[in-house]
Amino acid sequence: MSTLKWAATNADSLLANLDLPPAAYRALLKLRGRSEPGGRIDRDQAALGELLGLSRPSVKAALRRLELAKLVKKVRKGVYQINPMLAGYSSPEDAEAVVQAMPRADRLDSKNYVASYYQAVAAYEDQLADQRKQRAAVAAAKKVSAAQRRGLLHAVG
Repeated sequence: MSTLKWAATNADSLLANLDLPPAAYRALLKLRGRSEPGGRIDRDQAALGELLGLSRPSVKAALRRLELAKLVKKVRKGVYQINPMLAGYSSPEDAEAVVQAMPRADRLDSKNYVASYYQAVAAYEDQLADQRKQRAAVAAAKKVSAAQRRGLLHAVG
């Protein structure tokens, strides 16, 4: 049983407004349950996948949504940090001190937090769509180039 009892904000009410994908929500709950005081988690994506029963790409997508929501931040490979406002602490004083020291941009209690999350998700989805279009254009160009080379080879022969 965890000794962490205090968090700076009520996660349930906050998360209800975000409409996170189920995998992201499950990942956040598992991460919170296995984090150190202050919210640090030392687990790579493969270990998180085993813990959640998900593939590594699914874990990566879930973590990306949590990052867009500013709920989890990747510190480095295999190390994540839960937002200090959601992390567990040993005492309310510890929670309050960490939250007071947070940059305002990382706080989850701003008026436009939910709207900024949806804007970040939309921008990310636009970025993914642009990448898909670029890959399709490159693939089409390669196909045309290969067809032209085949046509030249037939003309010579």
